Amino acid sequence: MVQAVPPECADPHVPVLLRPLLTAVAPVKGVWLDGTFGAGGYSRALLDAGAERVIAVDRDPLAFDMARDWAEQYGDRLEMREGVFSRMDEYASDLDGVVLDLGVSSMQLDLAERGFSFMHDGPLDMRMSQTGTSAADLVNRASESELADILFHYGEERASRRIARAILRARAEAPITSTLQLAGLIESCLPRPKPGQSHPATRSFQALRIAVNEEYDELFKGLMAAERALKPGGQLAVVTFHSIEDRMVKRFLTARSGQGGRANRYAPEMQQDAPQFTVTSRKAIGPDDAELADNPRSRSAKLRVAVRTDAPAGPIAAKSIGMPQLREARK
Repeated sequence: MVQAVPPECADPHVPVLLRPLLTAVAPVKGVWLDGTFGAGGYSRALLDAGAERVIAVDRDPLAFDMARDWAEQYGDRLEMREGVFSRMDEYASDLDGVVLDLGVSSMQLDLAERGFSFMHDGPLDMRMSQTGTSAADLVNRASESELADILFHYGEERASRRIARAILRARAEAPITSTLQLAGLIESCLPRPKPGQSHPATRSFQALRIAVNEEYDELFKGLMAAERALKPGGQLAVVTFHSIEDRMVKRFLTARSGQGGRANRYAPEMQQDAPQFTVTSRKAIGPDDAELADNPRSRSAKLRVAVRTDAPAGPIAAKSIGMPQLREARK
């Protein structure tokens, strides 16, 4: 079923770090896969910069409904595919490039009915695919320890236990079904923020969104899938928005580029397999002043780029790249 595109989402949002990304991967050529299509900003930019074809992947069907008006100008150079980027190697092989822009898109945040934002009242949903377990399901069914674990490990919320206890007390009276209802509950558990500090519900909403969409597992599997899908010389570009995502990407690329080193200085040198990637810059690329002025949402964004070698792809442990492990997952 084709959904009506809301007026507030009619114009595509400009993706963060677009200029530095295009500079880092220039010259753009061949076939690319955009694993987080969203409003289509990266796909359009890659096609305009010289990509022969872009395979656009997204699990949110609204993304493709929004793109119908402009996608026709690219003809068969743009292939839109509903799916998840962790399965990208099932969709394509011998790719010249993969780009991943992680996190929730602006179009999802701006739609109150999607339930991602604590700034607008709406149903407590947060599902990118619009199917499966919602944030309301999680908040109203999970145990206190499960909720505290999610808030702490996925959102780095130090008051996770206090918030989890408050959620259980509130839901015993009535189900928690709206974003502002939950945001107000979280606010009541935390000190009033100082000027310039983020909203008190920021970390908790991030944690619930990540849990609902299994984002860390998706990233872990997506990095391995990109390794399998890229041809030698193909480029992987990943934009992250918070420290845990960036840590996972950094550690993955460090390990896969043969820079893992020793566990400590007294340990023997570990035998390294041939590296699967060459990292183009050891330091992540962030937004410049102009981008920060145009888009404050870009302030925490980091870009990392690496080039695929001809070494065979292989497995890697999620724990080794710093993927948070919930207690339920560790059992």
